[in-house]
Amino acid sequence: MDIRSYNRDAWNREVESSNRWTQPVDSETIAKARRGEFGILLTENISVPQRWFPPLKNADVLCLASGGGQQGPIFAALGANVTVYDNSPAQLKQDQLVAEREALSLKIVEGDAADLSAFANESFDLIFNPVSTVFMQDVRKVWRECFRVLRHGGILLTGSMNPIHYIFDLYKMDEGALEVAHSIPYSDVTSLTKEDLDEYLAKGLPLEFGHSLTDLLGGQCAAGFVITDLYEDVMSDSPLAKYHPNYIATRAIKL
Repeated sequence: MDIRSYNRDAWNREVESSNRWTQPVDSETIAKARRGEFGILLTENISVPQRWFPPLKNADVLCLASGGGQQGPIFAALGANVTVYDNSPAQLKQDQLVAEREALSLKIVEGDAADLSAFANESFDLIFNPVSTVFMQDVRKVWRECFRVLRHGGILLTGSMNPIHYIFDLYKMDEGALEVAHSIPYSDVTSLTKEDLDEYLAKGLPLEFGHSLTDLLGGQCAAGFVITDLYEDVMSDSPLAKYHPNYIATRAIKL
C-alpha cells in the first residue's frame, strides 16, 4: 500500500471537512505576530515556550509537515524566511491563502517528510514539526533528514503522540473506554483486524503509526541531536487524558 499517497488524499479530505488542523489563522493573529505577540502549538493545547525559539527575525524556518495555514504564516509575520513543506496540496493551499490575504512571503513545497532532498545540507536554522509523525511509517528517516538540513546550532521542535495512546482499542476509546489491545510499535495497517482496517479505509481517514519512545526520542539522539527540553500535553477529547498525557513535545539541537 502506498501510505504517502493514501494519506495525501486523506488529508485533502480533512481540509474539505474543516478539521481543526486545516483551518487558517485569522488576520488578528497575524497582526499580533507582526507586533511580536504570538503563541504556536506543537501539540493540542500548550503553546511552545518562548525560550525554545531562536531569534526568528531573518531566520530560515522549515515548517515540516505543517501545512494548514497556521504555524507558517505566524513565523513569516514574525520576520522569518519560511518554507512550508507538507504532503497535502490542499493543506498547502491554506498557507498560500493566508500568505496572499496578509501579503506574507512564504515558500510552499509539497513532499514527504522522510525525503527532504529538495533542500541542501544545512539550509535551515529552525525546523518546526507539529504532531504529524503519526502519519509516517519510518520516523527515524525523518530525524536523519532533519539533522542533515539543519545548520549547526539549529533547533528541531517536534510534537509526537505518546505511544501509550496506541495500546488501547481505538474504537472503544471513541466510546470512552480504555481497553488494552495493541503492542508498540503500532500500525493501523498491521495492528487492526482486516474488518476494522477495511472500515477505517472506507471512511477515508489518515492512516496512523504509533512509534516507540526508542524511535521518537532515541531516534533523534541517534540522528545526532541533543534533546534539551520536553513537555507533555493532553488530547482534550481522549479518555486517556484523565490518567496520562497523550502528547510529547521536544526541543533538540544540532551541536
